[in-house]
Amino acid sequence: MSTVTPHRTARGSAPVGGGTPQPGVARLAPAPIRPRGWSLRLPTGWPLSALFVLYPLWWALGVSSFVFVIFAVPMLVQLRRRGPVRVPPGFGLWLVLLLWLLLSAVMLDLTAPNTLPASGGGRYIGWGIRLANFLAMTVVMLYVLNLRERELPQRRVVRLFGFMAVVVVIGGYLGSLFPTFSFTAPLHFVLPHSIASQPFVASLMNVEFAQVQQVLVGEASSPRPSAPFEYTNSWGENTAILLIWLLVGWVVLGRPVRRVLGIAIALAAVFPIVYSLNRGLWIGLGISAVYVAIRLALRGRMAVLGGLALAVGLIGVLIISTPLGRTFDERLQNGHSDDIRTTLSEGAIAAANHSPVLGYGGNRALIGSNRSIAIGKSDDCKQCGNRELGSNGQLWALLVGQGYVGAFCYNAFFLYCLWRFRHDHSAIGIAGSLVMILMLFFQFTYGALEATLAYGLISVALLARNDRLRRAVAPAPPRSTVGGLRARIEAAGDR
Repeated sequence: MSTVTPHRTARGSAPVGGGTPQPGVARLAPAPIRPRGWSLRLPTGWPLSALFVLYPLWWALGVSSFVFVIFAVPMLVQLRRRGPVRVPPGFGLWLVLLLWLLLSAVMLDLTAPNTLPASGGGRYIGWGIRLANFLAMTVVMLYVLNLRERELPQRRVVRLFGFMAVVVVIGGYLGSLFPTFSFTAPLHFVLPHSIASQPFVASLMNVEFAQVQQVLVGEASSPRPSAPFEYTNSWGENTAILLIWLLVGWVVLGRPVRRVLGIAIALAAVFPIVYSLNRGLWIGLGISAVYVAIRLALRGRMAVLGGLALAVGLIGVLIISTPLGRTFDERLQNGHSDDIRTTLSEGAIAAANHSPVLGYGGNRALIGSNRSIAIGKSDDCKQCGNRELGSNGQLWALLVGQGYVGAFCYNAFFLYCLWRFRHDHSAIGIAGSLVMILMLFFQFTYGALEATLAYGLISVALLARNDRLRRAVAPAPPRSTVGGLRARIEAAGDR
């Protein structure tokens, strides 16, 4: 007896194989083909594209500080519909950090040593914004990690990074050439006066191309580009990270036209990079060049290594042979913020020593400064008083806010990811690992909230996805067939 189920002709279709219909069986006419109409359904991955492509708009509207939190909501909705959620290696450490951010709220009313007593509701607002940003960036990382390759290809994410690099370079030129230009964000005219008048909100509504500061001796002011971010330091660290992905997506993985454009944009970035007077950015780019050179040398890629050395040499000649060389030299000789950073770093360590487990929940206003023990500024001492502990870098912010436990979890997470993906020698693998190194380096001088933290965690997601794809197409055992290998590759594309 046969166990094969007889084939049943589908309703509205001709019998399979054609031929003469059997007696008593009517031939059914084929169903009419209906033209496909327009669909209003957004493609998968649209929140990430909206974040990157429309970021200049969010900045101009004055909502760039909250846009990641806003778009994390549809990302979270999509994740919940997908079932089980993959997490990157070391995610347990990151969860502990998130838990510590939450628990540290109980310390907000305590006073750290040598700081002003905590008062007002601003400390709770600051804590809430910080927690919301960390949670939102976590959702963004998980979102990128869990989308399938056919839904959100790796190259699309890398090219979105490249697009943001172009935006940052344009912003650098705007800040360098039009440093005093500013405007009021349109959102300011929509918000209620009680909200728009708040100092934090008012600072977001005043959109500027640059921060004008006194940095070089003999110059009353030094314009430093910041667009499309709020601070020039944010522009510097994001420029370093985004240029890495620009070179990968546009130069290494791009077609000839895109490759030429990528090289031109990277060279054009030299002017605003030097003009920003951002030493941390300069050191970060130096670290990047050395790291890539070491990775290429270990892989025997001498031709590519030679090209990298030639590019670095040309950039050096470009700087020395132009007025940029003088600006570069003067900035190295004028470390106007060194004393301030030292004072704030020592204060952060003292605060962590007094509350090593939970910290104090957020930054604290220092009594006095490196210039004076007086509270507040004066005409004779414009840099005196009320500087915030934790404002000079992500590490110090974590020490003050979440103690040694929070600082350890943050560093341990990125260090573990760096170690876990050390064998990935692809372009994405090297770039992602380099971003981990820069995140660890920049924590000593820059904060890492909003865009910077998002770029770092998206890089973690790219490394994890790349590792999964790499393992899927790894050499199969000798007994495996070509068809089996092809099936594994196709399965990887669905992951």
